[in-house]
Amino acid sequence: MGTFQNGLFGGFKGRIGNLVGYELNGKNVIRTIGHSNKPLSPARKINCDRMTIVNHFLRPIKTFIKSGFRLKVVGTDRNFYNEAVSYNKKHAVSGEFPNAQLDYPKVMLSMGTLLKAEKPQIQLIGTEIEFSWEVPADLPWRNRTDRAMVLLYWPDQHQHTHCLSGSHRMDGKHRIQIAPDLANQRVEAYISFISDDATEISDSVYAGSIAKQEQKSVPALEIADSSTKRVKTIKKHLLPKVNPVINTKTVAKLKLNTPINTKNKPDIPPFKPKKASPEYLE
Repeated sequence: MGTFQNGLFGGFKGRIGNLVGYELNGKNVIRTIGHSNKPLSPARKINCDRMTIVNHFLRPIKTFIKSGFRLKVVGTDRNFYNEAVSYNKKHAVSGEFPNAQLDYPKVMLSMGTLLKAEKPQIQLIGTEIEFSWEVPADLPWRNRTDRAMVLLYWPDQHQHTHCLSGSHRMDGKHRIQIAPDLANQRVEAYISFISDDATEISDSVYAGSIAKQEQKSVPALEIADSSTKRVKTIKKHLLPKVNPVINTKTVAKLKLNTPINTKNKPDIPPFKPKKASPEYLE
């Protein structure tokens, strides 16, 4: 149901039939809506596919987009979100239908005239990701207090985190905490700068990507082998030391020199040599 504003000839808000009225940037806008039964042409299929890809990425980060494109549409009839969709649909989608996909390094999340981040990069430190950038020696004084706007996006999990007012430009780095379960997942990163009074903003810059880090597991065979070697080593240390092999002469000497305990000496009959046979004596 629509409601008229400023009388019958003024604008209206809401829906009346196939007309929708709403206010955009202080102006009353009326548009028609409807459903077409005509089959989509190849060109419309491509456009719809690109719209779906871009909206899938931008809609969850609408808060960041609002800050990034708000100044771009000031004084116009355009909407900040539509402006972002329009740019990225044209410049940040690669490939042909139906295999088109988002080209992350070409994505733009903010547009403005402020100095961009120079040579940004990221690195994973525990459960934090550190953004770093180059601070020129001749950096203008008025830009030293610009604030970093950073965004991280995990494509496989379709999750994101961002900071709209981070470290100063002169600090050269900013860290952002992430969930532990996302620490080893693929992530895409972006950085912008916004002035301290939020009256200027820079174009966003792609800060790089961290690939998914697979946790390497030791094969079962290697584990078994290493355990066996360890057991053998332990047994070797526990076994008593054995003297080297002794030759027969040494054994004989040992036996001769070994004292005999007469108390426990067994009863051995005396040795009686046999009498020689007569044949042998002849």
